[in-house]
Order: sequence, then structure tokens, then C-alpha cells
Amino acid sequence: MAVGRAKPGPLKDLYQDYGRRLAAGPWGPLRLVEVEERRPLATPERMAREGRLLLHAIPDNARVIALDARGKALDSEGLAGLLSATADSGAAELTFLIGGADGFDPAVVKRADRLLSLGPMTWPHMLVRAMLAEQLFRAQSILTGHPYHRA
Repeated sequence: MAVGRAKPGPLKDLYQDYGRRLAAGPWGPLRLVEVEERRPLATPERMAREGRLLLHAIPDNARVIALDARGKALDSEGLAGLLSATADSGAAELTFLIGGADGFDPAVVKRADRLLSLGPMTWPHMLVRAMLAEQLFRAQSILTGHPYHRA
């Protein structure tokens, strides 16, 4: 799930490419839910509104991982292990959250089961979608023994 709407272009194409690769594997299709607050609101009010939109869209009983700079950074094998452990725990759905330009409302952080960082750098949110999709495909490759990941 992500705040904002992707526009046609290379970043959306890259995200969709890895999404297609995931759909061909055992984890099934990658599904993107986009939420957006278009009204010109003050930052705290916009963050709260984006938070409510995200929280409302999270499936019941989903495990939630919010991508946040305050989270723990994992290498690719660590992410694969996290995904495997989540699947083994019986979680019916795993939802990753990508926030808006000003981050997450505290209610979203409270709802998240885990905070995950993609490192200390700031990344464009549309690029984060592609980076996450690639890492999910890489994790799938690690867990299935596919040669894509060569560590």
C-alpha cells in the first residue's frame, strides 16, 4: 500500500516488471493499493488523513510492515527470512506500507507489526515501490533456490 498515485513512466514500468516476476512464482501476484489525499491540508492534518486512509485499507488480520527510516535495515537474506517466518506463522496476508512525503501518522506506526528501513538515505516514494518489488522478488528467489540472487 502506498500514499500517492503512480504516473506512467519508467518507475511504474520497473515496479510492474518485478510484480509480473513475482506473479509467476509461488507467492502469487503483487497487489498495489494506492491512497491519496488531494486537498491542500496543513502537514499534520494531511499526515493524519493519509494515516486514516492507509489504516482503513489494511486487510483484516494482515501483518503490517511499514517502510520507515526508524525501522531496522535488513539485507536480502534477512528479508527472505522475515518473509519465510511470517508465512510459517500462518499470516494470511502481509502488507507493506509506503508513506507520504512527510512520513507516517503515529497511528500507522502503532498499527505496524514491524518497521523496516531501506537505509539511511531518502528515496523517492515512486522508486521505493520498485525497490521493494525487486527485493520481494529477490527474497522469493532466495527461498526457492532460483539463481537470480547470487550472494
